[in-house]
Amino acid sequence: MPEPAASPKAPVVTRIAPSPTGMMHIGTARTALFNWLYARHTGGKFLIRVEDTDRERSTPEAVAAIFDGMAWLGLEPDAEPIFQFSRADRHREVVIELLERGGAYRCYMTVEELAIEREIARAEGRPIRSPWRHRGPPAGANLPFVIRLRAPTEGETVVQDLVKGPVSFRNRELDDLILLRADGSPTYNLAVVADDHDMGVTHVIRGDDHLSNTPRQILIYQGMAWPLPAFGHLPMIHGPDGAKLSKRHGAQGVREFADMGYLPEAMRNYLARLGWGHGDDEIFGDADAAAWFDVTDVVSAPARLDWHKLNHLNQHYIRLADDRRLMGLVFEVLRSRDVHLPRDFAERLARTIPLVKEGAKTILELADLVMFALKPRANELDQKARGLFTEEVIGRIARLASALAPTTAWKPEPLADALKAFAEAEAVGMGKFGPALRAILAAGAVAPDLASALAALGREESLGRIEDALSQVQ
Repeated sequence: MPEPAASPKAPVVTRIAPSPTGMMHIGTARTALFNWLYARHTGGKFLIRVEDTDRERSTPEAVAAIFDGMAWLGLEPDAEPIFQFSRADRHREVVIELLERGGAYRCYMTVEELAIEREIARAEGRPIRSPWRHRGPPAGANLPFVIRLRAPTEGETVVQDLVKGPVSFRNRELDDLILLRADGSPTYNLAVVADDHDMGVTHVIRGDDHLSNTPRQILIYQGMAWPLPAFGHLPMIHGPDGAKLSKRHGAQGVREFADMGYLPEAMRNYLARLGWGHGDDEIFGDADAAAWFDVTDVVSAPARLDWHKLNHLNQHYIRLADDRRLMGLVFEVLRSRDVHLPRDFAERLARTIPLVKEGAKTILELADLVMFALKPRANELDQKARGLFTEEVIGRIARLASALAPTTAWKPEPLADALKAFAEAEAVGMGKFGPALRAILAAGAVAPDLASALAALGREESLGRIEDALSQVQ
């Protein structure tokens, strides 16, 4: 019988254990978030372990990508991260203890013998069984060996999954997995169990691609007489078409979403809704998410990435964001685009961002929306814009400039009133001069409503652009 799972009264300890072999996938980010939320929900701890035992594929750049992604998401651990490779000596200690307990054995099969056994096992539809399972070491020979788990061959191993419910595995279908290779290096499943036990992990919440490893890991726990953690396996994230998420669906890595202009608070909110929810609540902050989240409420069906919902959430959080923070983010985008910035660009951004941010779904879009305010004043009107300037329009724009000049409060509402009063004085609708004024103020870029555009540019720049435009068409 399996050992009981960790007591619900014990302090909860969750962990995320990524392998540094590439980008930090959005699925890993969702798993990290769920672990972080469950730790916060229960008043427990959230830890990070970097599983860097694959020395050929693990790179410093990939390790940095993990920490960069976690920091960007705001998922800080409650202790210093652990690196699995540094614990190899401890892993070997566990294997030796398993040997002493009779839960493991030395296997002296040669490469050729293993290949033959693999073919026979495949033909008979069973896992590999080593003849050394019931033998002692060969006499007088210093032969290479691996150490294998002595797995039971009868009965079942049941995973009491917090998400999927009970999942049974027939023991006769589980192999005697290798715990220690011939070169003395520990294998993945052994290292994971030893690390989780030593870190005090009470809840192993991870992707369901790890479910097949879980019965083998349970057998290691049992072999060491260690209490089992609770297991919860999260469904995969699919693309909008229901297929496994891939490059053709767009961004997959956390850094890609950051580079596309999504805010971390929007990503946390969105990822929390991928496979979990709280009634009809769509928009909620970290405090509510932590108060509501329980891993047992995660649905077992795969979640689908929905760009429309993500954009809606991001737009909401951009509207709420501090304008100075948005200025910094927009500046980074403009710098990456090698945009020439006027000396007073900070003042222009400070005026413009509050007036245009509601229309932006991403920081990239916000950067597009501020470009009109950064254009050089002596900007040439294009052919389409020039076509708007009939003699009547030229005269009206000149009179508009004179009407706007005395405006004392150069802000959207007073400017809107001034534009309306001018239209009434001219006995025309805004359509008789608005398109030409927009062409002047926008300078070929996207711009908000006329009053907001005037306010964003400021009095001097606005009147200067009108003067320059009139000089080109008169």
